[in-house]
Amino acid sequence: MLNKLNVTSKDSVNLLFSLTSILALSTACVSNQETIKTIQENDQIITSETNQKNSQIFTAKSSKETVSNFLRAVKNNDPSTIRKLANTDYIQHNPYVPTGLDAFISMLQVLQKNQTKLENIRMFQDGNYFFLHNIWRNAKPFGADRMVAFHILRVDDKGMIAEHWNAMTTWVEKTASGRTQIDGPIFSEDLNKTETNKKIVMGFLEDVLMGQHPENITKYVSDKEYHQHNPMIKDGLQGIYEAVKFLTSQNNMSRYTKIHKLLGEGNFILSISEGNWNKKQQVFYDLFRVKDNKLVEHWDVIQEIPTQNLANKNTMFNFK
Repeated sequence: MLNKLNVTSKDSVNLLFSLTSILALSTACVSNQETIKTIQENDQIITSETNQKNSQIFTAKSSKETVSNFLRAVKNNDPSTIRKLANTDYIQHNPYVPTGLDAFISMLQVLQKNQTKLENIRMFQDGNYFFLHNIWRNAKPFGADRMVAFHILRVDDKGMIAEHWNAMTTWVEKTASGRTQIDGPIFSEDLNKTETNKKIVMGFLEDVLMGQHPENITKYVSDKEYHQHNPMIKDGLQGIYEAVKFLTSQNNMSRYTKIHKLLGEGNFILSISEGNWNKKQQVFYDLFRVKDNKLVEHWDVIQEIPTQNLANKNTMFNFK
């Protein structure tokens, strides 16, 4: 779960990184051929995830206990417990950490030395995937005193933790909405609407963030309430419009180009996407809360995808 060590954070970069999740609102529509291909690929994402869930049986309680115990062992630097809960060939998608459990455990010494602590805020389950929203304190090894992160863990058929993905961003003290990057509801509802809510989020990603039909934003985003946790954007649709206007004036365009994974539990849906910003590839983690078939809350983490000095070849995506 470690990110690149000794990363230098700059306020200007943080501003741009924080805002890029809505830049695509003003991006021109893709060609018809690209649109059809994207829709087909994204339909396959939802279908394959549903089929996967129907073909595999997981005990939610025991699996969540496994993940909770794993997080606790990481927090306490407890290699013995970690080895009992995770596979030796633990697959690592953090580009700065070598794959394999031994490499991961050896890196925990850096956290212990700096008294870096993990506080998990949210945990949700989608089949054999668990997606976590958390904050790291005393996180100077990651580049700042506090970092906000999303982590994803995959549990295999034997109940062992087998794979890990993550992205991190710097904590911002003063936000445009007055909300923090992690506050808000933490428990899921409407568990029978997970697949419906996934389709709503997929439509928003395709139409708005991928620029196919940005005028459809009110089809997806509530005009009554939209709680924004992106630190540089105000609440509501008006906050989005103002941010787009500002970014357009700065000629700082970005675009989501591929949706790699959707994970959901009831009214909470996490999307993991790839896109371009500032002539660099970015990974976008967007967590949405859905209410009455509308998006009413949003959290995000955006991180540049490195291309050099990689510790593994697994990429930041490559979901099963």
